[in-house]
Amino acid sequence: QVQLVESGGGLVQPGGSLRLSCAASGIIFNIYTMDWYRQAPGKQRELVAAITSVDSTNYADSAKGRFTISRDNAKNTVFLQMDSLKPEDTAVYYCRAQKWSVGRGDYWGQGTQVTVSS
Repeated sequence: QVQLVESGGGLVQPGGSLRLSCAASGIIFNIYTMDWYRQAPGKQRELVAAITSVDSTNYADSAKGRFTISRDNAKNTVFLQMDSLKPEDTAVYYCRAQKWSVGRGDYWGQGTQVTVSS
């Protein structure tokens, strides 16, 4: 059974930092592209950052220069370091695992709430 479990969310003041983690089980983690998405109230879910199996990264314009995605294949975990947080970063953050080789794989976590407020 595949599980993606996010952690690290919470309440932080503007300008602060948080580090999200997503621990995966039930998949061959190192062949998956790992993504972080977010969904704010009343808005569509959007891609924040992605990291491929060969550590190529991609960021939404809103995340560039402030967020850093990384992965630890030995721990089956992907991270999202978020710095200089803004109130508009408030959302539920979701982890997603995708693969396109040897069959399609597409899995989501349950999400973790991030609230940026003074």
